[in-house]
Amino acid sequence: MLKLINIVCLLVAINLQGSFAVEKLKLSSGYEIPVVGLGTSTIKLDNMEEAILSALNNGYRHIDTAFSYKNEAAIGKAVKKWLDMGNKREDLFITSKLPSQAHRPESIEKYLIQSLKDLDMDYVDMYLIHTPWASKEGANLDALIENGNEVLDDVDHIAMWKVMEKQVKAGRAKSIGLSNFNKSQIARVYDNAEIKPSNLQVESHAYLHQKELRKFCKERNIVVTAYAPLGSHGTRYYTHGGTKKELPSLLTVPLVKDELAQKYKRTPAQILLRHTVQDGLAVIPKSANAARQKENIDIFDFELDDEDMKKLDELDKGKYGRVFDFLAWYKDLDKHPQYPFVSEVQSA
Repeated sequence: MLKLINIVCLLVAINLQGSFAVEKLKLSSGYEIPVVGLGTSTIKLDNMEEAILSALNNGYRHIDTAFSYKNEAAIGKAVKKWLDMGNKREDLFITSKLPSQAHRPESIEKYLIQSLKDLDMDYVDMYLIHTPWASKEGANLDALIENGNEVLDDVDHIAMWKVMEKQVKAGRAKSIGLSNFNKSQIARVYDNAEIKPSNLQVESHAYLHQKELRKFCKERNIVVTAYAPLGSHGTRYYTHGGTKKELPSLLTVPLVKDELAQKYKRTPAQILLRHTVQDGLAVIPKSANAARQKENIDIFDFELDDEDMKKLDELDKGKYGRVFDFLAWYKDLDKHPQYPFVSEVQSA
C-alpha cells in the first residue's frame, strides 16, 4: 500500500510540474519571454490582487500591463505578496508600455521610473512604445474622442528609440520593443537602432493573422506577441474606417466550437490559443477568472495537425477582421501622420 501511495504522489508531482512547463521564446536581447502571459487591461482594480495571485499559482510567469491601464500599483502590490511567499523576481517576465502622452525623448525616462515606482520593481523585462502616434503631454485623453488632432502630437520615433536604449543601459528595462507599429514604422526604428526591438505586440487572432507582418518580424528576429488572441469576443461589432461589420465570436465558429474542440477534447479558447502559439507567437489572453486562466495556459500538451492549422488559417479576414483600429475611439486619428493603418482606410 505504501509503495502504491508513493507512486501516486510521484505522478501527481510530475503532473504539477508539467502544468507549470510554459514554453518560452528567445528574444534578440538574449532573454526569454514566456509564450502565454496574462493580459490585465480589463481586470478591475478590486479584483487585481486575486487575479494576479491566481494566475501565478496557475503557472503564469508573464504579466502584461501598461502605464495607460492605471493598474501598475495594484499589480505591484499583488506581485510583492507573491514574492513575500518566497518566490523570485527573476522568475517573472513583466511587460509595461510607454503611454502616448510620453512619446517624446524628454518624457520617456520619467514615465518609466514612475511605472517602476508603481510596480515596486527595479526593472521591467520588456518596455514597449505603446502606439506609434502620440498625444500631447498633460492633455485630456478623453478629448481625443471629440477633438482628435487638437490633442494628438507628432514625434520622432528615432529620437525616442535612442532614449529607450538608454533605459536598457541603465538597467531599468531588460528588453525593449514596439506595439501597434506597422512594417514601415518598425523598419525605420530597426534600421536606426543600436539595440534592436526584440518584441512587437499587435492584435492577432484567427480573424486577423497578420502573416505578412509576422514574416517581416521573423526575418528581423522580432518576437510577436498577440493581444486579443481570442478575437475580443465581447465585441460583437467590428468597426473599421467608419464601416460597421459583424462577425461571429471566434469561440462560437462551428469549426472551432464543434469540429476541433471535440476532436482534440479541448475548449474553443484552447484551440484558438494553440493555433496562435503553434504559429510561433506569444499570447496574452485576459481573464480574472482562475478556471479560465488555467484553461488558457493549459495548451502545451497537445498539437493541432497541419490540416487543422490550415483550416484555422482560412478563417483569416484580413483587415476586415481587425477589432482595434482605434478609429472608433479617437476622432481623426486616421489623418495623423503616424496612424499605422492608413493604407487600410484608403482601400476600405
